[in-house]
Amino acid sequence: MCGIVGLWVTGERSPDSIRATVERMRDAVAHRGPDDAGYWAEGPVALGHRRLSILDLSSEGRQPMISADGRYVICYNGEVFNFRELRQELERCGHGFRGGSDTEVMLAAFVCWGVAAAVQRFVGMFAFALWDRKEQTLYLVRDRVGIKPLYVGRTSAGDLLFASELKALIAHPAFSRSLDVGAATSFLRYSYVPAPRSIYAAAGKLLPGHMLVLRSPTTSFNSSTPYWSLEKIAREASAQRFHDGPEEAERALDSLLRDAVRMRMIADVPLGAFLSGGIDSSLVVSLMQAQSTIPVRTFTVGFREAAYDEASFARGVAQHLGTAHTEILVSPKQAQAVIPCLPEIYDEPFADVSQIPTYLVSELAKRHVTVALSGDGGDELFAGYHRYQIAERLWRWASRVSPLLRRTAAGGMRLATAVVSAAPHAAFPQWGRAASRLEKLAAALECRSGAEVYRRLISSGDTPTALTLLGAEAAGEVDRLLEAPQALEFEEQMMLVDTRTYLPDDLLTKLDRASMAVSLEGRVPLLDHRVVEFVWHLPLQFRSHGGETKWLLKRVLARYLPRELFERSKMGFEVPIAEWLRGPLASWGDALLDPRRLERFGFLNAKAVRTVWKRHQLGARTSGHLLWNVLMFEAWREQWNATL
Repeated sequence: MCGIVGLWVTGERSPDSIRATVERMRDAVAHRGPDDAGYWAEGPVALGHRRLSILDLSSEGRQPMISADGRYVICYNGEVFNFRELRQELERCGHGFRGGSDTEVMLAAFVCWGVAAAVQRFVGMFAFALWDRKEQTLYLVRDRVGIKPLYVGRTSAGDLLFASELKALIAHPAFSRSLDVGAATSFLRYSYVPAPRSIYAAAGKLLPGHMLVLRSPTTSFNSSTPYWSLEKIAREASAQRFHDGPEEAERALDSLLRDAVRMRMIADVPLGAFLSGGIDSSLVVSLMQAQSTIPVRTFTVGFREAAYDEASFARGVAQHLGTAHTEILVSPKQAQAVIPCLPEIYDEPFADVSQIPTYLVSELAKRHVTVALSGDGGDELFAGYHRYQIAERLWRWASRVSPLLRRTAAGGMRLATAVVSAAPHAAFPQWGRAASRLEKLAAALECRSGAEVYRRLISSGDTPTALTLLGAEAAGEVDRLLEAPQALEFEEQMMLVDTRTYLPDDLLTKLDRASMAVSLEGRVPLLDHRVVEFVWHLPLQFRSHGGETKWLLKRVLARYLPRELFERSKMGFEVPIAEWLRGPLASWGDALLDPRRLERFGFLNAKAVRTVWKRHQLGARTSGHLLWNVLMFEAWREQWNATL
């Protein structure tokens, strides 16, 4: 795992100037690779690399790395887990190797098969830049699911930039920090900035499964093309379903997952896993322990608030499997101490509150290992979110009722919301939560389609534009995928949306930044693209069966664990942010949302924000997640000096 940066200048610059700029960009992401630093330049193109040594710890694994024939230069972040199999195939074709890194295998694959064909053979997580010295062409490539990040931008002088994190682009003195207003407004809705936009107008994110081919530094960085498409796979799968029964599906999935986990246990450094006690992480750890001759290292963070604590469940799984388990119980004060670090770790606004425990468990794991496997992806692949069933049932009911009756019912709910909001909340603190739920239900009843219902359910606020003074939301992948005609059932369409948007832009971003902030590599075996493709060919009832989520995944897990260790209600990996904002974080939030401060910048509507804040403080509405979005935006803006 590493940090990569690069620069392709448009005019005359001295080699010393280019080197100084790229090294400044490179060292802005030193946390991603504290073990080594590399630099390569030729003419107007320069690459920088920070290395976290995982495979081949010798100097033979240093980057940027040049292919044996001298044609290609690569700057690479991630892992290609099937590199040993590819190496054997390449050796049979006559290629020799100096060291034992996957990077050298990738370069030989490009020489042997060409760039596009080689990428199709890679099983892994990666974001890389490849410079073709012969064709004077730059390839920027991101893995299929979006596990590893890649930002692309342009300076005011027209120079092309790319990097693993935005803080590296910001380190370039000519990069503009001007806000992308549409992207910022979308952030208020989703708690993350949806790809392909970034928070800055001068930069964007390369979409998962895409390749950007640049033959000039002035080529648009919005012209990438997909080399792998989940939408295409989903469409084809709807016509080519897995035809065997659940027993055969269970065996096939178990075999695929075992291989995915086996590959991700390859490392030349200490390795472990995050264990929450939930289905996904328990399955990953079970498969690791089943293939290990020594106890697997597992790590859990627990909380003193019982409603948010899963430590006892994780402990039970660890004891049954015989792992070497480490857990810490975190106090609210310890968790809150992370908050000042968040704008630095997430260098564009990011407001998934589980960013706090994710950082804490990464910090814990790093004390013992350099690589940790995670269970991310199970919910999106196996219909693990209850909102899928809620949205489907709500729309199925609402679509049978006339629009007039729906509007009437919604009006009644809004009236009830107003009554509840006016109640004495000191005596009935739970009423604020009831008011928020009534308001969300009323908004759903006003929707004109199932897609619109789902968009409301995944939104922190129904109308984020009401909190801003400038512009509308940016049209993004969520809207496109929800509105595009699909040969899918509604529940499948929701899973497709989440896998293409929420998973890479929220969950995988959270894992990448939290783990990399402490120089820990996170690996996600459930998102092996072979697993993803197999699961999409399964009938929907194998994923969501009779109202039970993750049906087939649970059958596989039952091969390794007794059901009583994992059969329970789903818990989110969260913290009590709504309560904290009324308590120990109230003064911090009040200062960030001072109306004079908001008015000076001119993006947020100070009056509207203040209204939401006061209602939350009084308990009239529970708006913790929406306010967390606003607060994380303001904390980020203060940290990075963004401009309008």
